Amino acid sequence: MSEECECPECEEGLPAWLATFADLMSLLMCFFVLLLSFAEMDVLKYKQVAGAMKMAFGVQRDVIATEIPKGTSVIAQQYSPGKPTEVTPLEIMREKTTDDTKTNLDFTDSTSRNDMSAADAEAIAAAKAAQQAKEEAEELRKELASAIGDGLLEVEAFNDRVLIRIREKGSFGSGKAEIKPAFKPILKQIAEVLKQRDGRFVIAGHTDDIPIETKKFRSNWDLSAARAASVVHFFIQQGDIDPERMEIRAFADNEPLVPNDSWENRAKNRRVEISVLHGNHEAIQMESPSEDVDYVQDQ
Repeated sequence: MSEECECPECEEGLPAWLATFADLMSLLMCFFVLLLSFAEMDVLKYKQVAGAMKMAFGVQRDVIATEIPKGTSVIAQQYSPGKPTEVTPLEIMREKTTDDTKTNLDFTDSTSRNDMSAADAEAIAAAKAAQQAKEEAEELRKELASAIGDGLLEVEAFNDRVLIRIREKGSFGSGKAEIKPAFKPILKQIAEVLKQRDGRFVIAGHTDDIPIETKKFRSNWDLSAARAASVVHFFIQQGDIDPERMEIRAFADNEPLVPNDSWENRAKNRRVEISVLHGNHEAIQMESPSEDVDYVQDQ
């Protein structure tokens, strides 16, 4: 018989690798416990924690759905214990607290600027635009002083726009839409001034009430449109103004400045007006300057 081999004596205690294995298993178990806890969230406990946090940091509580809504506007998307913020161009955001335990809320004594009504906000915006238009008109008067002094141009401010009025005197011949050569340097000067401004330019043609019917112009509509187009073409070709910034309008004899009861008044009504819409990159509906004349409103 062969001699039996002698096995080495086993060391007392567990092997060393078992401790590392047990640590890995413990960590793996903790990982799955965390996954389970996230998957089955206790909503009640979460609300309790959130309630404790809101009391600590002063966060307003949400109105429970079972309570009577206390909103002040029926068109508001969400009901709130306080007065809904009006939409204003001021873009002001402020945190505000109120007592929502009262049956009837009193929001008349608020000092927040967010409580400004839409009408007040529009009035402020209109006043600001009018002031900017006045300042812009003063600058244009200084830059076009020579042509204004000769009676060829007028510069006026109307609400949110500045208007450059080109008289027929010296600019167009009677019943014609071609710009006179002597007036082109002035029109070039106007183009240089306009290029320094932002926004859009609306060029509108006007005539008197004497009807015209020739081979070239079927009516005053054609004549007023052709004169406005001549100015626009000059601005594009000679003034290097972007065509996308300009718009043509024709009014014929429908918006006179003064009554067409004399040759002098008819001469005043024959004009081309350039409206400088400062800061506006889209065409807008504009009130006519003739609406400010009393005799037009009395007709």
